Amino acid sequence: MSTTTDGAALGHDELDGGLEAGVPVWAVFGDLMASVLGAFALLLVAALGMQMDLADRLKTEQQQRAAQAQRLQSLEQALAGPLAGGRVTLTDGRIGISGSVLFAVNSNELQPEGRQLLRSLAQPLARYLQSRGEILMVSGFTDDQQMREGNRFADNWELSAQRSLTVTRALIEEGVAASDVFAAAFGSEQAVASNADAAGRARNRRVEMAPMPRPARTDAAGAAAAGRKP
Repeated sequence: MSTTTDGAALGHDELDGGLEAGVPVWAVFGDLMASVLGAFALLLVAALGMQMDLADRLKTEQQQRAAQAQRLQSLEQALAGPLAGGRVTLTDGRIGISGSVLFAVNSNELQPEGRQLLRSLAQPLARYLQSRGEILMVSGFTDDQQMREGNRFADNWELSAQRSLTVTRALIEEGVAASDVFAAAFGSEQAVASNADAAGRARNRRVEMAPMPRPARTDAAGAAAAGRKP
């Protein structure tokens, strides 16, 4: 019995000696706390960085929305006269004109009413484009009806292209700089109404004009353009 007790006591003594000879408990605890605090600090820095990045993105988005709102307001003010006449619409920066105002069915020749309308738009658009440094995209659209046999246009793509070119040339003749406008064609794509009835098809036959940021020119293109100036 005594031997067992002495052995147990010896074991405790060896354990205590081992602890005394090794690293103190408080030092181990201190290292552990330092590691925890270090990890917490890293997480805090990362969280703050994400929060600052999110705040910067939010600020940028707010500035972009404010700039877009100001741009649309400027465009609406520039086109106040034509818009008041009711023959032109302005939706999200896109100026819309019904095809029936500009052209007869399956034709790309401007009607007198259409030419007069474009004349009223040209100068306000020219001033707006120059003041904003933007460029105007003129887009032609049609309904989905196939060309009748004997029609001079092969398909709706060609008809929409010729109509947008006609409008583009008319705007240039009325004072819009040729460098500030270009034509695009969409055929029967991007319909705004159903083509199942006459009213919907009439809405789809249209021309839209949309000011947009001017594409950045390369150094070579800029030098070539400068070389062409008198």
